[in-house]
Amino acid sequence: MKTADMCALRVVVCRALCSVSKPLLRMTIQNGCLISARDCCQAGNKITALRWNLTPDDIRIRTDGLINRVKAAYDDIGALQIENVSVENTLKALAHAKLDYASSLHVLDFPQYVCPSKEVRTASTEADKKLSEFDVEISMREDVFKRITALQKKLQGNLSPEEKRFLDRLVTLGKRKGLHLSKDIQEEIKRTYKLISELSIEFNQNLNEDNTFLVFSEHELGGLADSYLNGLDKEADGRYIVTLEYPHYFPLMKRCHIPETRRKMETAFHSRCKEVNTAILEKLIQLKSKAADLLGYTCYANYVLEINMAENASKVSDFLDSFYETLKPIGIKERKYILALKKRECLMKGYPFDGQINAWDLPYYMNQVEQCRFAVNKDKLIEYFPLDVVTEGLFGIYQELLGLTYTEVERAHVWHENVKLYSAQDTETGEEIGQFYLDLHPREGKYGHAACFGLQPGCRGPDGKRRLPVAAMVANFTKPRKGCPSLLQHHEVETYFHEFGHVMHELCSKTTFSEFSGTLVETDFVEVPSQMLENWVWEKEPLRRMSRHYKDGTPIPDDLLDKLIASRVANTGLMNLRQVVLGKVDQSLHTSPRADTAEVFAKHYLDILGVPATPGTNMTASFSHLVGGYDAQYYSYLWSEVYSMDIFFSRFKKEGVMNPKVGKEYRRVILEAGGSVDGMDMLKTFLGRGPCQDAFFQCKGLIKSQKTQTL
Repeated sequence: MKTADMCALRVVVCRALCSVSKPLLRMTIQNGCLISARDCCQAGNKITALRWNLTPDDIRIRTDGLINRVKAAYDDIGALQIENVSVENTLKALAHAKLDYASSLHVLDFPQYVCPSKEVRTASTEADKKLSEFDVEISMREDVFKRITALQKKLQGNLSPEEKRFLDRLVTLGKRKGLHLSKDIQEEIKRTYKLISELSIEFNQNLNEDNTFLVFSEHELGGLADSYLNGLDKEADGRYIVTLEYPHYFPLMKRCHIPETRRKMETAFHSRCKEVNTAILEKLIQLKSKAADLLGYTCYANYVLEINMAENASKVSDFLDSFYETLKPIGIKERKYILALKKRECLMKGYPFDGQINAWDLPYYMNQVEQCRFAVNKDKLIEYFPLDVVTEGLFGIYQELLGLTYTEVERAHVWHENVKLYSAQDTETGEEIGQFYLDLHPREGKYGHAACFGLQPGCRGPDGKRRLPVAAMVANFTKPRKGCPSLLQHHEVETYFHEFGHVMHELCSKTTFSEFSGTLVETDFVEVPSQMLENWVWEKEPLRRMSRHYKDGTPIPDDLLDKLIASRVANTGLMNLRQVVLGKVDQSLHTSPRADTAEVFAKHYLDILGVPATPGTNMTASFSHLVGGYDAQYYSYLWSEVYSMDIFFSRFKKEGVMNPKVGKEYRRVILEAGGSVDGMDMLKTFLGRGPCQDAFFQCKGLIKSQKTQTL
């Protein structure tokens, strides 16, 4: 389980509320010239080299070209005589236009997250805004919608299941845009959507460009290992510069025994972009509520959830309430233990004891719990997880389970020298199934979380051949330094496995339409494959395969490994209650027409977690999930984890965690299907029954008081 700040975020590349799916452009070299993925269909499916060296002018020119090209395709469909619509000139024409767009988009909007050049990042952000406006325009083409609905009425059969699903989806999405309503309402909806898109981009841009840092003396960083201090830059007076990037922030919050240092860091971290992003977020809440109202929904959450597995806000509320009731007594016990630890430390170190757990205390004392109750030596443990060894082990495990082989692409064209590109092949046939990038270290202006970006869909092209998908994993693991490689905390190893699960979901996809490619599934199902694969970092044999001491290559001692595995249940009440908090905050914000975001967060944090939010902060101003495609859907992390645990314990744990037969069935049933099948149907096929909650509560070391329910 990850907190919102630590949570591995799959970037949902959806423009506000639009229906156009956007996996990313591949730029291929042919005869020394740059060509787009659209032009590659004549060159065959083989991927050669990728180029990410567009200038700001290139981005602007290509953005205009893409818009004009896709608009022309929609114009042609919109000009058809209603009685002449057919699968070829309407359904397949739309599919080809969407594929062109999905295949040509992200070379334009992805650089804003990773490019070292601020000028290029800015141009990419501007392209994103322009494309977002265009997304709204084409998603609200009433002329095209009329031809789609006419085709649906005309066709009573003769469609494949995926073709029917695609057609029905287009009609549903059109109605969800209000295309069946009056012109006046449509125009108001369109204006609202455009503003939502623009503000969402600004929110994320503010976070990406934030470079706040604090300065501390060596005394103020008491409790932190030499390896941490040696990785920090210094001021001229010898004081240490500590940024708010993950490799700096989280180790400090867990290990620094100076409360005032932790207070300053936690305050700064949850004050990032506070003024500007609070205003943006609260405006977005009003705009989304307005859009939902125009479309006839009682609230924005009900609008969003209608096409999810959960269906409506009431079911989500019941789900979160049920979890809260189960977790509440565990959380009370854990808080009492933490408060006792704090009181004892205050007495020993001569600190004043205020009788409460503060926000800056929680990660520190939760770490103490792991040390006191499970004797996990984090300083020793990290030495066994050098990044290259973890990568080698992760690759080996995924390859063996899924029947794949990964090969590094030599002299690949990448956006930064630290980025690597790999090709994935089916082990049995030798066929290339896709490519993926790894961009694993922080740098200025880079996206600050861990995420998978889908860059090119894995679906059929106009020639009937499968397009090779491309994805990128972006993370912020500690950089290597002289005499010491990049070393990962165990929770970072878990994040690595999680995000790489999304990458494999993208690459294994074998859908007909780009609309269903890879991770384009129900939002409350999308985390299932990646969360399921986190389980391998808690199993002894896989852990041995991904670990060796960075100095002499020795394995993790058995006693340390056993303690690590046992610590999985440490703080399980508080960690899962924090997920309930965030799910409740998200639902509260998106079932209301307006909100004081700082107040809503503080109320739920205190009521559910029993910890006061730090005065003057607003965590939601940096809660990128709220504008990154998880708005009204943050509950999905807990919801999906129930399913993922059921899959792991019912099939892999029972039949062998490294059983390739189960792994290949998982690849075929869950990963290859993408969004072409309902999540619940995939689960029933793979499990042989409906899903239930047993495995989740057993894994967390919890006992469900009431009879186990299916979801």
